[in-house]
Amino acid sequence: MEYDKGIKNRLKRIEGQVRGVLGMLEEGQDCREIVTQLTAIRTAVDRTVGAVIGANLEQCIQDELEQGNSPDKVIKEAVEMLVKSR
Repeated sequence: MEYDKGIKNRLKRIEGQVRGVLGMLEEGQDCREIVTQLTAIRTAVDRTVGAVIGANLEQCIQDELEQGNSPDKVIKEAVEMLVKSR
């Protein structure tokens, strides 16, 4: 599966946020500010997980339908992955 630029950009942004938090730790910044940034990172990761699963789900459903199969199993697996990610 090939991923679009949007997903890659999300991950680069998250990478930058993590580097920023490391800098904050090294500078000894306030705990509340650090936790706020970590919460933003977690939210960004959760949204990226959803985007990756969504992109794959769409392709997997199309593949199943082209093969004459029901996409039920693929949908169930996607839901399980989303639940596990939390």
